[in-house]
Amino acid sequence: MKIFISADIEGISGVATNVQLKKNDEYQRFRKLMTQEVNAAIEGAFKGGATEVVVADGHGNMSNIFIEDLDERARLVSGNNRVMCQLQGLDESFDGIMFIGHHGREAGSERTTISHTLAGICVGEMKINGKVVGETEMNAGVAGDFDVPTILISGDDAYVAEVKETLPDVEAAVVKFGIDRFAAELIPPKRARKIIEEKAEASVRRINEFKAYKVEGPITFDIEFKGSQQALMTTTIPSVELTGPKSIRFTCDDFVTAYKHMWGVVIIGMAATNGVLGHANA
Repeated sequence: MKIFISADIEGISGVATNVQLKKNDEYQRFRKLMTQEVNAAIEGAFKGGATEVVVADGHGNMSNIFIEDLDERARLVSGNNRVMCQLQGLDESFDGIMFIGHHGREAGSERTTISHTLAGICVGEMKINGKVVGETEMNAGVAGDFDVPTILISGDDAYVAEVKETLPDVEAAVVKFGIDRFAAELIPPKRARKIIEEKAEASVRRINEFKAYKVEGPITFDIEFKGSQQALMTTTIPSVELTGPKSIRFTCDDFVTAYKHMWGVVIIGMAATNGVLGHANA
C-alpha cells in the first residue's frame, strides 16, 4: 500500500506568525517541527498498513524537511524545479494522499493561520469551475485525476472546516486553533504529533472507505492576482486571457493539465511582481 504525503509548514503546531518562518533561527526550529510532524504521519501510515511512503516537501523553496531526521522508511521529494509543484512524484500507483501542515486559502476564514493560496506574494484568489479553492482542495482534485483519494489533512481548526466543505469524510488532525491570520491557540508539539499519528493510522486502516475527489473536465481556472503587472504577464501564454485588470482565466481538458497551467502562470506572476527582468544586467 503506497501513501503520498504533501507537507507544508504554516499548518504545523507552534507556527502562528510569518516572522517565525522568515527569521532564520526561528525558521530552523520550525523546519525541525515540520520534519517531526511528517514523521508522525509516516509512523501512523505504517502502523495502519502502508508498505511505502513518499513525501513531497511543499513549502517555500520546497527544501525544508531535514532528510537526516526523516523516518528511514520514507523517500523525500525535495527542491523547487518541479512541474507538479507540491505533488511531484504522485501518480496512479498510490492508494491515498495526506496533507500535513497545510493551511487555509487566501480570502477564506478570517481565523485560519497564515492563510494564502500557493504564492501569497501574487495570488489573491483562485476558482476552479467557479468554486473558490485553497491548495488542499486543488491538490485533491489533481489526486482525483489519478484515482487517489485524500485520506488525511492536518492544520488549524479553521483550515479543517474549509476543506471539509469539499471533502467531508476526510480524517483531520487539528493541531492548533486559529484566532487571527497571525495568531493561534497552540498545543504542545508532542501532543500534536500524537494526534497526527493516530489520525494517520486510522485513515490508512479505513482507506477503502474513501473515494477520490473528481472534478470532471473541462477545468476552468479563474485567478485573481494582487497586481495588474502579474496578471498581464501571464498572457504570454496564449491560452490565458485577461478578465479584468488583475484577473485571468484559462481552460484545460483535464485537471492535471490545468494544474500544470496554473503553476506556470503563478511562476510568471511571482516573477513579474517587481518586473521579470528586474535583476538582469545582460
